[in-house]
Amino acid sequence: MKNYIKHDPWCIIEDGFYAEYNEITESLTSLGNGRMGQRGNFEEKFTGKTLLGNYVAGVFYPDKTRVGWWKNGYPRYFAKVLNACNWIGIDVQIDGETLDLGLCPVSEYSRVLNMKEGILERTFVASLSDGKQVRVHSQRFCSIVDDEAGAIRYAITLLNFDGKITLTPYLDGDISNKDSNYGEKFWDEIRKETAFGEAYLEMRTKDTPFKTELFNVCTGMKIDLTLNGEPVDFQSKPVKAEKFVACKVEIEAKAGEEVALYKYAVNLASLNHPTDRLLANAKAYVERIADKGFAQMKAEQIEAWAERWDKNDIVIEGDDAAQQGIRFNIFQLEQTYTGEDDRLNIGPKGFTGEKYGGSTYWDTEAYCLPFYLATADQKVARNLLIYRHKHLQKAIENAANLGFKDGAALYPMVTMTGEECHNEWEITFEEIHRNGAIAYAIYDYIRHTGDEGYLAEYGLEVLIGIARFWAQRVNWSSDKQKYVMLGVTGPNEYENNVNNNFYTNYLAVWCLRFTLEGIRSWKSEVSELLQKINFDFEVETAKWQHIIDNMHYPYDAQRQVYLQQDGFLDKELLTVDDITEHRPINQKWSWDRILRSCFIKQADVLQGLYFFEEDFDLDTIRRNFDFYEPMTVHESSLSPCVHVILAAMLGYKEKAYEMYLRTSRLDLDDYNNDTEDGLHITSMAGTWMSVIKGFAGMRIRNGVLSFAPYLPDQWQGYSFRITFKGQIIRVSVKPEAIEVENFSNLPVSFAVNENLVELEANGHRTLIITVKK
Repeated sequence: MKNYIKHDPWCIIEDGFYAEYNEITESLTSLGNGRMGQRGNFEEKFTGKTLLGNYVAGVFYPDKTRVGWWKNGYPRYFAKVLNACNWIGIDVQIDGETLDLGLCPVSEYSRVLNMKEGILERTFVASLSDGKQVRVHSQRFCSIVDDEAGAIRYAITLLNFDGKITLTPYLDGDISNKDSNYGEKFWDEIRKETAFGEAYLEMRTKDTPFKTELFNVCTGMKIDLTLNGEPVDFQSKPVKAEKFVACKVEIEAKAGEEVALYKYAVNLASLNHPTDRLLANAKAYVERIADKGFAQMKAEQIEAWAERWDKNDIVIEGDDAAQQGIRFNIFQLEQTYTGEDDRLNIGPKGFTGEKYGGSTYWDTEAYCLPFYLATADQKVARNLLIYRHKHLQKAIENAANLGFKDGAALYPMVTMTGEECHNEWEITFEEIHRNGAIAYAIYDYIRHTGDEGYLAEYGLEVLIGIARFWAQRVNWSSDKQKYVMLGVTGPNEYENNVNNNFYTNYLAVWCLRFTLEGIRSWKSEVSELLQKINFDFEVETAKWQHIIDNMHYPYDAQRQVYLQQDGFLDKELLTVDDITEHRPINQKWSWDRILRSCFIKQADVLQGLYFFEEDFDLDTIRRNFDFYEPMTVHESSLSPCVHVILAAMLGYKEKAYEMYLRTSRLDLDDYNNDTEDGLHITSMAGTWMSVIKGFAGMRIRNGVLSFAPYLPDQWQGYSFRITFKGQIIRVSVKPEAIEVENFSNLPVSFAVNENLVELEANGHRTLIITVKK
């Protein structure tokens, strides 16, 4: 763990220059607006440890998959989010000496991400080689009002001398990804232009043999200059090089005078603009935001973030570490995905790093959807589901590549376009539980919004494809006289190629049952669909029912727990406390040793009990939690939040709080030594669930929203807003009461500790209850 980030309710504060942790802080101070984003890199040159990162939503490259073998059905390519043109760069020279914090002494250093306003601010004093000192104060943001734009104010004050400041703001497209094969670069230059105080660079992704879409991105900038806050005339010298444009400015300043450079920039992609209009549109866009000016853009940014926080903030009283953690997670989720474009989805690293390459994992459906269901307009969650519906035919092709037929659909583990593009065989071929997460998301969406018509409109077509896959993926075991599922990998990736993973088997049966219920309920409405896909109602539903009634679930009768998979008890059963070597084990142990151990990346059985807790009594959940939690190393970012929810339900308050801090501060404190690669965006939605489903005990029971509030000892109280079936309520949990406010023009019904409460339109009630401690 790292503990250099100061605890603060609204800000991420690096108080002092921690050069050895710079890549971590770059991740933590990443900015985004749903269309574009970038890591918290310095504007000026830095020769120290850094990972440059600028990203444009939806733009990717189908890179060559390098493996020493090939199997039928293996993905053709590995898709990766591309590091795009660096738009924030500003080279700084003071009397001819380059400002570089990797080379000169630094004092009074502070880097602050203001989450309330969505603004990154940095201040420092640098000492140059001849004793001259300069103060720098920079502010920048990715605008969520003008969501293809960003703005920078970069101010320099000469402290103990008069001198010449040379500023060269630039656009650099000559960049590559950290994970490039042998340093390969992925962009070709199309055109570049410079004029007084502005420059444009248009790049195109390189052509490949995979015949996927090529993307053009035009990055543009316009600059302005002030001296002590007043506009100043300046000369702008154009600079051009390969994949590079800049504007060079020189100004004389006296000690104590502040020179401020304003840089307005845009990233326009052919995904959203006609290719032949990219340059013209970029020029118009830059002109528009520059006319607004930095002050107006900043004011609009602050106002827009205030509106967002009003809808989604979780307030925790009496615990700054916990408060900072949840707001950091919510902030990054809001920066990553807005729901405005159903072609986009939520990448595991968002706009904060390159790891995991692809745009979409099962994380979206299993972890992110609940957050957007409860905090955003209904269309946002609907667009996440429609994204998968649009990819259904690709999912059918993916399944066909593996030998499945008759419309069976296997959604990809990693994708940009619906085509599988993951390059690890045990995940590509075997981690098939992702199919079930998509079906569960449809169920979750309908019960939360009441939009039952979604089944007939989109949902059943997806569900039938998934159900057909499960029906073909199982086989009958004459030995067990049960259906079995062989050669799979569950969410716990520390066990590969196992038989009868409990979570996968249970999820498959649930999918078949849910699909059957949907078909029977909407049979007449979807008759044309059933005819189109050649659905044999009697034959297929009879087969599904037989699987439902006869699935094998590995179980230990002595301990009365479900087993992760067949043969799990053949392992030496140890606890995490028995690990004497340094952790995490995925960085310290061989893969062979991990696979043979009992240690769990994330507990598959507990994931199933979390999804389907209504199917199990409390004692069953407790026995399984007590058995698996001591063996779980939580080296999946998706693991701790599920443990919070179950621990809170079981009354394990110390474990629930411990796991909450782990999930909420996973990146802030660098629990797994991997924050430098980027943030764990999708697991951040799990942090939100930790509070709402864990401590607040929110559930949907028989169509009614219910709460069983739980107050950690470290908190004085907490509050949040929830949208449910179009109605908005605010819930405040205090030590001896729960306050509920209805912001809707209709009355709302909900349950607290299984007692039904009616709340009038725009009403407020305080319920004196026993809050679990």
